[in-house]
Amino acid sequence: MFGPSARITALLTASSLALSACVTPVAGPSGRYAAPIGSAPVTANPTPYSPALVCLAEYARQYHINAPRIAVGRIADYTGKEEADGSGRKVTQGASLMAMSALAKAGVPLVERFDTSVSELELKYTNNKLISDSPNPAGDAPADYRRIYSGQVPGSDFYIAGGITELNFNIRSSGADVSAGDAKTTGLKGVFHGRLFVMNIGMDIRLVNTRTLEVVDVISYQKQVVGREVSGGLFDFLNGNVFDVSAGEGAMEPIQLAVRSLIERATVEMVANLYGMPGPQSCLQTDPLGAGTRTTGLTGGYTPAYDNLGTNNGATREDPSRWNAKRDPAASGALRGRY
Repeated sequence: MFGPSARITALLTASSLALSACVTPVAGPSGRYAAPIGSAPVTANPTPYSPALVCLAEYARQYHINAPRIAVGRIADYTGKEEADGSGRKVTQGASLMAMSALAKAGVPLVERFDTSVSELELKYTNNKLISDSPNPAGDAPADYRRIYSGQVPGSDFYIAGGITELNFNIRSSGADVSAGDAKTTGLKGVFHGRLFVMNIGMDIRLVNTRTLEVVDVISYQKQVVGREVSGGLFDFLNGNVFDVSAGEGAMEPIQLAVRSLIERATVEMVANLYGMPGPQSCLQTDPLGAGTRTTGLTGGYTPAYDNLGTNNGATREDPSRWNAKRDPAASGALRGRY
């Protein structure tokens, strides 16, 4: 029979061996010390309002609506809330990017105004006759330089601006603590903890006429976010041994996904107004045969470079298994050995 110390030593040795099998200081044939865990595929990141945005795009295409060009400006975080440990802001700083994705899902023509640094640098080089569009076939002299033409950059008809204006913690919370057990010191005892709390986040955005700077649409929305925590445990003495078992579960609705939902709901309302769409009932009238060739979807939208919408379109981009060497039967054979 092994004593308590021997059992502890054996347990520690087994644990060390198990850990050493997962991580090694010597790189293997793949060039890695350890294989990363996790195999979840890349998926779309929709909100409950994303299908409505796609419906707007299909409505505009079906009725040949000439949508205005829209640019996205700053949608900043005005809450001023930061993490207690100084690691950063509590709210995403990428709300403008979310708005661009939302507009693309709705089939709105976008013009870039948020980050024009590359275009401005190329324009500067072009103005100095330093950029060419194709190499010289002869290879013995520089190619002809790119030219600048008046009116080559399309302008925007409207632009979106605004900000995240509210972040209120603990609007309401509730909880319960329950403990029960044997009156004896060595008797079985149990405990249960439960917590529920609610917070909210608010946003104010506006649509501005680029030519006149007239504010033509203003929307203010808020969304509540819920979180919960549940835990329980047992404590008991059995044959001189102490058993303390506990388990818990917690979840919180993502704050940044709430921001995306706010933006997409506001985008639905603004674009429906620009398209003249009467309401959600119009989605029942969209052409179902066009779903296989659309360029918009839950992932956004794009301009096709080739006539291949039958096999690569907005709908295929939503498939979580597509192009995944481990999940897509059509790609597994062709991509085998490339990862």
